[in-house]
Amino acid sequence: MRLLHTSDWHVGKTLKGHSRLDEQERVLREIVGIARAREVDAVLVAGDLYDTAAPTAAAQQLVIRTLMGLARDGIPVVAIAGNHDHAPTLDAYRPLAGAAGITLVGQVRTAERGGVVELTAASTGERATVAVLPFLSQRYAVRAAELVNRTPAENTADYDQHLRDVLANLTAGFRDDSVNLVMAHLTVLNGKMGGGERTAQSIFEYAVPASIFPVETHYVALGHLHRRQRMEAPCPVHYSGAPLAVDFGEQQNTPVVCLVEAAPGVPATVTDIPITTARGLRTVRGTVAELSVLADSMAGERAGDPEEGDFLRVWVREPARAGLREEVTALLPNALEVRIDPEFAAPTETPRPSGGHGGADRHPAELFHEYLGTRSVADERVEALFRRLHDRVTGNG
Repeated sequence: MRLLHTSDWHVGKTLKGHSRLDEQERVLREIVGIARAREVDAVLVAGDLYDTAAPTAAAQQLVIRTLMGLARDGIPVVAIAGNHDHAPTLDAYRPLAGAAGITLVGQVRTAERGGVVELTAASTGERATVAVLPFLSQRYAVRAAELVNRTPAENTADYDQHLRDVLANLTAGFRDDSVNLVMAHLTVLNGKMGGGERTAQSIFEYAVPASIFPVETHYVALGHLHRRQRMEAPCPVHYSGAPLAVDFGEQQNTPVVCLVEAAPGVPATVTDIPITTARGLRTVRGTVAELSVLADSMAGERAGDPEEGDFLRVWVREPARAGLREEVTALLPNALEVRIDPEFAAPTETPRPSGGHGGADRHPAELFHEYLGTRSVADERVEALFRRLHDRVTGNG
């Protein structure tokens, strides 16, 4: 049978205040197209459908349209909640989604209460058993009193054991004549961060070893870490990664979905299918003059349309001055973030003003000039504005 594994859509995620809903729609439409073209037997969405527990109506409409689009051709869809999703809300939609061939699992369930999903491949008639494990916060797995009164190592061990117990329940029904699958949203030890994850829920206290998954599992479909990667384990354990970079920390990632082919008694084979409709993220550096040359070279790739080309994070290699950001964004309309390169940034510790009396006998304009020097700002216009404002406030203007 053929399965499509994807995760970490983060629909509704903005980038430096810029909405990416149109881009997210193109990416999800591409995923639907891949599922249809590859004639997959099921789609597994391993959590973080949304970027927030309270998504906008537009974000919810996009996710629902995508899930419906996947299921419209009779393709079963199984989706679980990630740490960004509101699990009870996903569970509230279970009856409606189920009528459309979509299985939503928001909160952790035992096998007897919906934690195991049975599928039949339309292409082969083979059976698949999917053990689903949505994100489980440590504060729910370990009692609050224990979190406070025990050491972090003890709480981590409890969290690990709790997940082992849940997985043992979910996988107890794995059979030799079925394709046995696990889908989970969690952190596996030694997994590499993609760059845009919620760090507080990806740290060691939430991590489990890859050996937690039973060896008879044909494939483990993971979500949570945004980098595409295969984990060393007794069975195939894979993160599909996010299908588009959610932040500049992920600009080096290659977005894909995973095409999984598996049969009873045979380990799964995995093929990465690139996602090509997402806009790239890029960090560029230079002086304003150098950025002007770069802008000329990039003009062809966006053809004068700021809706084309990569989104940019710009590190300016000049001291700060008034109007600098506006100059940069005029040259590079796709710049969503403009920073001063750390080499030119102000020192973290500001030296005390010179003078024996701490500046008490010096004119405020002189003190302001010295302050600007400590912040690597050299702009006469700013100093002139300060003098005018000072004179107006003190009645000297």
